[in-house]
Amino acid sequence: MTVRNLEYAVSPKSVAVVGATGRVGSVGRVVFDNIVGGGFEGEIWPVNPKYSQVAGHRCYGRVADLPGIPDLAVVVTPPDTVPSIVRELAEKGTRVAVVITAGLNQGNGLRQAMLDAARPSLMRIIGPNTVGLMVPPAKLNASFAQMRPRPGNIGLISQSGAIATSLIDWAAENNVGFSRIISLGDMADVDVGDCLDMLAGDFHTRAIVMYLETIPNPRKFMSAARAAARLKPVIAIKPGRHEQAARAAATHTGALSGADRVVDAALRRAGVLRVDDLAELLDAAETVARHAPLERARVGIVTNGGGAGVLAVDKLVDRGGELAELAPSTLTRLDHVLPPTWSHANPIDIVGDAAPERYGMALEALAADPGTDVILVMNCPTGLGSSANAARKVAELGDEGEIGGKPLLACWLGEHTAREGRRVLTEAGIACFETPEDAAVAASYLSEWSQAQRALLRTPSSQGDDRVDGKAAAHAIFRQVASEGRRMLTEPEAKAAIAAYGIPVPRTIVAGSVAEVTQAAGELLESSERVVVKLLSKVVSHKSDVGGVVLDIATPEKAAEAARSIETRLRAKAAGSKPDGYTVQAMVARKHAQELILGMSVDPMFGPVILFGAGGTAVEVVNDTAIALPPLDDV
Repeated sequence: MTVRNLEYAVSPKSVAVVGATGRVGSVGRVVFDNIVGGGFEGEIWPVNPKYSQVAGHRCYGRVADLPGIPDLAVVVTPPDTVPSIVRELAEKGTRVAVVITAGLNQGNGLRQAMLDAARPSLMRIIGPNTVGLMVPPAKLNASFAQMRPRPGNIGLISQSGAIATSLIDWAAENNVGFSRIISLGDMADVDVGDCLDMLAGDFHTRAIVMYLETIPNPRKFMSAARAAARLKPVIAIKPGRHEQAARAAATHTGALSGADRVVDAALRRAGVLRVDDLAELLDAAETVARHAPLERARVGIVTNGGGAGVLAVDKLVDRGGELAELAPSTLTRLDHVLPPTWSHANPIDIVGDAAPERYGMALEALAADPGTDVILVMNCPTGLGSSANAARKVAELGDEGEIGGKPLLACWLGEHTAREGRRVLTEAGIACFETPEDAAVAASYLSEWSQAQRALLRTPSSQGDDRVDGKAAAHAIFRQVASEGRRMLTEPEAKAAIAAYGIPVPRTIVAGSVAEVTQAAGELLESSERVVVKLLSKVVSHKSDVGGVVLDIATPEKAAEAARSIETRLRAKAAGSKPDGYTVQAMVARKHAQELILGMSVDPMFGPVILFGAGGTAVEVVNDTAIALPPLDDV
């Protein structure tokens, strides 16, 4: 991965627009007008052999005719012209080209021709098929998005131009600003990993948000995401949670892991906070970018409406958040400053007639409470108090979004009456939300992000491979299975492989006939009260589905009867099938024992994945499992 030359994309001193036209409404003209109209203070050079001027600016016929070297070029020309234009730019010395043009794909060879033209001079390509690039602090809008995002400290990386422009529009209405906005398009060269590396070291950017549809280079992405998340919050939304991923029908592990659950595990491992929707994406960034990670995130709530507090608590608990339990000293302090009808618990309902001073006293009490880590203050419009004045009091107490060193979040309910209060709070650096649910979710982000940071900084201990012989034995089993054209181990083969690594397994005797089952059962019953007889098959993975397991057998005769019944049920379920044999094991029965599943699958994107959880025959129905990418911490 590399950030080579990408600094010229976000801090250019000169920009060329190749394909700028005099035709109002064309993409080339829109891009040119956006750069000029946005107030970019560097050189702006239109390039088009058909024009001598574009919007009052001298237009150059060729890249070679430009009076200087453009740091950044925006290419808006037909697909078949792009490779030659990129070559001209590279020869001129341009460092980065944003190729807005669509239609360059692997099939027509134009994409590779474009990359081949750029490679000799190490010129970088953003796109093709991109909306473009925006750098609000530099007043640069090198895109065809006709909106002006506010300058701010959030870096946006998007694999969808439509989502990027929608987020920009939404952010403008919610006083959210951006440091850099990068629409990646088809990612022929510059990809998510490159942008993460660049934004990680960018002092203009305090938080990074991403809209991801695919992760084309997982190893590069994970390395870049981990590095960035160590320095600043990284928040992602990735659709496809309910996409019907291919199920590995032969194993519970494959069926239960699922493509999206692996993405979840990978993002957690990288320290990335994943959110569910677009509104949450920027809410999360605005919240976590303001505060350091917390050991705990116990939430104390101040509200002038009990119902709003109940809604916030419900959502907080749904998200796995933690409601603070107020200390006795805090309750006593509140008793002295609040009316007798206050709630006497958290949420702190200061009653609907609360004046700004009452808000202040309640907040100061919470700020001093030893069991509160995060403070959420809410206001519901009433005819007895001014929402705007209450906001001014909160803003007066807040210090860069904190009070008493604790994160301070706000929720001003309503629309017309709440608008001024929200403006006051936002300008004071306090994240403000429209609904109790949104505010509670934001509070949960602080907890989730703090957990992600702790996980990111943990390093699993290095375990030397001291089982060389066991590893060789296991590999011999795998090679034998593969030589037979199989992809599934039988139970004895699987247990032998596990035992080779030092994991204890029940004693298992393989029987090739009913007579051998009888003999094996007699041998095991000398030291065990009960035995189990199971189907041995190289093609049936879930034995219980075909009646291939009989438990709690007390005599050799019953074991033989069980083997015969297993064969009968197998033939009834799958005509023409017969057992490859049977396994006989001592039955392990322990009081209060739990059935568990522990498995591993290899994800095509992220590699090995470990699954652990509740096991048993209903494992896929219960679906109480967790997955993670190795290595794991010691327990």
